[in-house]
Amino acid sequence: MNEDLVRTPATPLPLSSEPLIDEAAERLAQVVHEGRRTMPEPEDRPLLVCKPRKIESWRVFKIMSEFIEGFDIIRRHGLAISFFGSARTSPESDAYKNAEELAARLAKKGFAVITGGSSGIMQAANKGAFTVGGASVGLNINLPDTQIYNPYLTEKFGFDHFFVRKVMLTYASEVYVYFPGGFGTLDEFFEIVTLVQTKKIRRVPIILFGREYWEPLLAFIEKTMYRERGTIDEADMKLYTLVDSVDEAYDYVVKNVSC
Repeated sequence: MNEDLVRTPATPLPLSSEPLIDEAAERLAQVVHEGRRTMPEPEDRPLLVCKPRKIESWRVFKIMSEFIEGFDIIRRHGLAISFFGSARTSPESDAYKNAEELAARLAKKGFAVITGGSSGIMQAANKGAFTVGGASVGLNINLPDTQIYNPYLTEKFGFDHFFVRKVMLTYASEVYVYFPGGFGTLDEFFEIVTLVQTKKIRRVPIILFGREYWEPLLAFIEKTMYRERGTIDEADMKLYTLVDSVDEAYDYVVKNVSC
């Protein structure tokens, strides 16, 4: 089956896009059907490293199924807030306690709390929502080394593909709050800011929690990116808000959520 799906030389585009859409739909249906039939066991699935020489039908099917499962989860939660931050944050730290308190207060306000479902800031936010009886969702990633779910989840799902999980976390919420974290946290922050900047998603509250941690990065953005290099506009620096307390964050969310 895959041999029939090898890329063929490009042909001139028709004047109408409908034939292309019909052709793509038919081809996709074939791939999905074949992918379901040929799905290898998890331990036999090759890593997505090099560009495949032919379409891997099973991988297309797996990616599509993850999108369907993910969208089915997030559609069940009307008002939601996504928390990001380090998985290494200690329960004794101020950041952990602040994330837990903020999540609890917003859960009482009717927000579903969505995280990556693991430890640290993710666990703190899920714990806050769970403790007050709110919706507490974990969108985790399946890794070769077992990724542990925290015990404060009312709903959870594990993705095999990081990019599918990223789409779910990106489109899941009406508010995004970032506590101190590592590369993953920064990646998620710049992803959301870029999508809002380029108008790929509507303007939503983007909150950076913790002045001591975030101010050096924001100073770099203003001094180097804006003033010295001119790589962003002044308005781009107004896409996010810096706060230093649970009260500040809570009040900003309640005031600025538009859904």
